[in-house]
Amino acid sequence: MSEKILELQSVDAGYNGQRVISEANLEVYDHDFIGMIGPNGGGKTTLLKVILGVLKPFRGKLIYHQIYDADHVKRIGYLPQFSMIDRKFPISALEVVMSGLMPHHGLTRKYSREDKQRARQMMKRMGISHLEDKVVGELSGGQMQRVFLGRAIIGSPRLLILDEPNTFVDNQFEGELYEHLRELNQEMAIILVTHDIGTISSYVKTIACVNQQVFYHHSNVITQEQLSAYNCPIQLIAHGDVPHTVLKRHD
Repeated sequence: MSEKILELQSVDAGYNGQRVISEANLEVYDHDFIGMIGPNGGGKTTLLKVILGVLKPFRGKLIYHQIYDADHVKRIGYLPQFSMIDRKFPISALEVVMSGLMPHHGLTRKYSREDKQRARQMMKRMGISHLEDKVVGELSGGQMQRVFLGRAIIGSPRLLILDEPNTFVDNQFEGELYEHLRELNQEMAIILVTHDIGTISSYVKTIACVNQQVFYHHSNVITQEQLSAYNCPIQLIAHGDVPHTVLKRHD
């Protein structure tokens, strides 16, 4: 039986007293793979900040269930949007991956030989061993996402959160990314924020539409009519032999 990782109970949250999301309810279990969709400004990023614990709700509860390890480290991995990554910071790809272990060590403790070996093994898993000494500013979008995905999962999280990871990456890495996530889902729960519901529908298990509220759909199949019912103005893109946009019926 799946174990509950976290839950939101009637959460209102926002900034400077202004609500962005209201009455948000969500439960996340081991090995869930949730595709999170919604319009810009609908509250997806705000909801992620609440789940990550960096934004305190105005009201309601965020409850973690055994998400902390024995050292009281929160086991949530996070891959931010590409635009939030500082490409000018003088740090190597290996150091970026290894920095994912910082919550386990604190800010002052130096990395050990074992830490470096663990980071190298993670880079091998991501297919980027050859980039070990590269400065992040020299990496392509796909390479950088591989590095930061390695950083997000090196601490063996129970929950991995990805905020639009397919933005500004090459098509080859996008396909590899989803295959990586399919494998990782055997080890951890995943929340994937995206605008491309057509692509993710064959990978995710359930869908949450965030538009001021959270509308949770217990399936990876969702129709345009259901999106309209959620006030979620997103087009469905069907990917087959000939990718095409699925539009509403015309009278």
